[in-house]
Amino acid sequence: GLEDLPRSGRPPEITPLERHQVIATACRSPRDFGFQRVLWDHATLAAAVMSAGLVRAISSRTVGRILQDAEIKPHRIKMWCHSNDPAYQEKMRAIVDLYVHLPKGEPVLSIDEKTGIQALSRRRPLISAGPGRAARFDFEYKRNGTRCLFACFNVGTGKILGRCTRQRRRPDFLSFMDRVASVYRQRRVHVVLDNLNTHCDTGQGAFMTDWNRRHGDRFVFHYTPTHGSWLNQIELWFSVLSRRILRHGNFHSPDELVAAIEAFIRGWNQTEAHPFRWTYEGLPLVR
Repeated sequence: GLEDLPRSGRPPEITPLERHQVIATACRSPRDFGFQRVLWDHATLAAAVMSAGLVRAISSRTVGRILQDAEIKPHRIKMWCHSNDPAYQEKMRAIVDLYVHLPKGEPVLSIDEKTGIQALSRRRPLISAGPGRAARFDFEYKRNGTRCLFACFNVGTGKILGRCTRQRRRPDFLSFMDRVASVYRQRRVHVVLDNLNTHCDTGQGAFMTDWNRRHGDRFVFHYTPTHGSWLNQIELWFSVLSRRILRHGNFHSPDELVAAIEAFIRGWNQTEAHPFRWTYEGLPLVR
């Protein structure tokens, strides 16, 4: 008859079925197993599968290896936001199509504001990076006021228009839009905006319709769906601004903050302005 050849080592302590039980448990809530917590850690998951009789004995280290092999990270969590806009797909596709097929001779502008930008000053200066050592900044800081940045991103060229204000009121937004209109004088200009009440007509008045009429009805507004501000490309540029200037900046007054933002915009327009290779669900928007 057939027999196994002699071999060294002991048989695996965790059977294939037990591995699947660990993975299946990791995909459920800890509260289903009586643990009052939201996310798993390896030790708690090991305790859960043993107390439920799914695995005879297992260490937290073995749990970690099983999850790593299965590419499961139950200790991590991401935020998501569901849109209840009934026209979500229609609005989303219209904006994506606008980005993919930029109208010839008609600028496409992405406009929004970044609010509550804090002028933070660190008690001690930044320590620059060195060999084997990351740059470091002081944990302690002082708040020196805030400012709001209205910004306009030209989807076709990457150029930025910006204005810092003390507040984010409708008059502030319309004043910024007047500046946009003075720069972009084409017969038709497309503007992508989110649904913030300062950006669109409301029950209190047809503010944007009246503004557009004063400027010859040259502007075509494309509104993102509810909870769809990620479709607005200016958000990508705001992310660049935050990483390079705001996150670890040192500003002793709102004036210093504004000066730094304005200097960054000038430098961007002179040497870095470019269209973003925008993606949707990780895929480039090309046809």
